[in-house]
Amino acid sequence: MKRILKSLVALILVSMSLNTFAQDKADAYQFKVNLTKVDNDQLLVELIVPETVRNEKTVKYHLPKIVPGTYSIYNFGRFASEFTAYNKSGKAFKSKHIKHPDSNTWIIKKANKLHKISYIIEDTWDTDKDRRNSDDFIFEPGGTNIEANENFVLNNHGFLGYFEGFKRRDYYVEFDKQEQFFGATSLDRVGGDSDTDVFYAQNYMDLADAPIMYCDPDTTIVKVGNADVLIATYSPTGKVSSDFIATQVGPILQAQKEYLGGTLPVDKYVFIIYLSDDTPYSGKWGALEHSYSSLYYLPEMDPEQIAQTVRDVAAHEFFHIVTPLNIHSEEIHNFDYINPKMSMHLWLYEGVTEYSAGHVQVTQGLMPIESYLDVMGEKIRNAQTYEDNLPFTKMSRNVLTKHKDQYGNVYEKGALIGMCLDIRLRQLSNGELGLQKLIQNLSTEFGKNRAFKDEELFEIITKLSYPEIADFFNRYVAGKEALPIAEYLAEAGITYYPKKEVNDISLFGGDLNKFIGVDYSRMGFKIGSAAGLDAFGKDYIGFKEDDFIKTWNGEKLTFDNINEVLGKYAGTAKEGDILSITVIRDGKEVELKTEIVPIPIEKEHVILLSDNPTAEQMVLRKAWLGDYKMKEEMK
Repeated sequence: MKRILKSLVALILVSMSLNTFAQDKADAYQFKVNLTKVDNDQLLVELIVPETVRNEKTVKYHLPKIVPGTYSIYNFGRFASEFTAYNKSGKAFKSKHIKHPDSNTWIIKKANKLHKISYIIEDTWDTDKDRRNSDDFIFEPGGTNIEANENFVLNNHGFLGYFEGFKRRDYYVEFDKQEQFFGATSLDRVGGDSDTDVFYAQNYMDLADAPIMYCDPDTTIVKVGNADVLIATYSPTGKVSSDFIATQVGPILQAQKEYLGGTLPVDKYVFIIYLSDDTPYSGKWGALEHSYSSLYYLPEMDPEQIAQTVRDVAAHEFFHIVTPLNIHSEEIHNFDYINPKMSMHLWLYEGVTEYSAGHVQVTQGLMPIESYLDVMGEKIRNAQTYEDNLPFTKMSRNVLTKHKDQYGNVYEKGALIGMCLDIRLRQLSNGELGLQKLIQNLSTEFGKNRAFKDEELFEIITKLSYPEIADFFNRYVAGKEALPIAEYLAEAGITYYPKKEVNDISLFGGDLNKFIGVDYSRMGFKIGSAAGLDAFGKDYIGFKEDDFIKTWNGEKLTFDNINEVLGKYAGTAKEGDILSITVIRDGKEVELKTEIVPIPIEKEHVILLSDNPTAEQMVLRKAWLGDYKMKEEMK
């Protein structure tokens, strides 16, 4: 009886709060989406229009052309259809009063009569509008998923829009849902009942910055300093749980808290993790950052196989609570979703974030120093595939157009810029001022609600640090000069070798691009040329020319899954593991089996600790990398 009474009281209170709501939100966006009514992977979106909009004769309704953090033109409006406008009596506007000049815009005349709009929206993950692996296909973490009665990934920018000139109105979004579903999001839930949620956002920027995932709940909360971190996981086969993810990212999050000075600039955060047992249509795995959350689209593998991927990706995305949340330019603060003007500081937003994601692991004892130097050497190798003499600021400004193919360098050279800037700051300050302290000072100077002018950032940083830093930016970030990596590393008793023979693991037995050939007659892959094989491929695995590769560690190798199979192997293989490959040789199956062992390999861009560093070099090294641990110490 008490339970029933309590439920009745709760319903009365909810009803009262919603009625109060209705009185307060007449000039707000009032969206409604019913997740229980899916038709052909499509949903109906309904919007009660803010009263202020009705003061206009003509208005423009937009779905975004691009959203922050993606750096690609996606045109979300192309997934909308059957756009209809209504007056207060429920009568639809005539077609002549609605124009659709481009895929993301609807122009509505007689807006003074406008009360409601509706449209049908399709999800982006498995749409028929694009071919597989098309450049136009939306990277899954930035897109939307509609799986009736199973899972909904709602990047709000893919469903909900705004009227031009009215982005800063309040938003209330009501979702009717399956009763057992939970909506994981950083948005504030301000109403609803067992099968309805009402979420609130202060403006469109905050709404678009907060994805939601609905499914049967699998959630874990981790306390990190002053913040509650929610981990919400969708695993179609149940292989990976939120509790397991929490054990993997927990140490990283605690380390990041210490790295950021002992407290976090947010009091809540949400990891939304969708694990897929299928190949992504976009051909990519990864995540998209937001101010108070991050959305992941990763392969569903055995837990131990995915653990390091989750740790590495989470380390990067979580650091976006600093940039661009608390440090950003006017271009981001007043983001134009239709005609965006890009900032020239991707070196900061993505580069320094990527640098910090690795730096935190070595300084907080989660990664041995040798492994960290290997990571930075790999970034040098990867950066060589991009235009090194292209000023980073220029690339950033034109990343949507003529320098689109250079975007990936933000995670390579961008991180190296962060490393060099960190070392240089510590040189000039006798170890007192590093990049992370500088970032904290910038956060204090600006914060979430104050933006800097794009062209003034270098001057601001110089004033907060040293005059010599202006020279660093002019030469290596805004200029064409190559980063002085070898020189800076040497100051910390670390030696950079353009080429050097080292003992290392050869994952595949050579250069895949040189020895793997396509066998169209058997729809698979063969050893095309022994010239690309190294000692591991020849003497340990035992590859021979014309071997047809049937399975790799028990998984059949096909055109469709080669990236997934070999990528999974590369992400988990380590010294001492057993590699088993089945090949067809002279018409017979042959099993090739070997232990993974290091072999002498000539590598480019190798970074190693110097044999006899000076006391001065050791002081700088310790200031930069902290009380780091060596591999032997971590065994």
